[in-house]
Amino acid sequence: MNQSSRVDPQILEGKIFAMLSYLSILCIIPLVFKKDNPFVLKHGKQGLVLFLGEVAVFIVHIILGLWILRLGMFVLGVISFIGLIAALQGREAELPVVTGLAESITL
Repeated sequence: MNQSSRVDPQILEGKIFAMLSYLSILCIIPLVFKKDNPFVLKHGKQGLVLFLGEVAVFIVHIILGLWILRLGMFVLGVISFIGLIAALQGREAELPVVTGLAESITL
């Protein structure tokens, strides 16, 4: 028995959409088209939190300067990359701070 026959079909079906969740504003696509898939929904919510974080960093950088934009986008980029790799592997990601905020979102 190969490994692909033991993988949940929802994960196989939603892997591409889950990966889109971590690509900035593209997080909207999985939330609109695959919100009935729990795997995609969890990644989509986390991607939405990360996108809102990017918007917040951009707004704050206007006041505090360019260094906050670079630092914030680097940190959010690393967290997004971790989530993207987890989605590619077909597992749920426990991202620091992001997961807690994402679980409180109801759609």
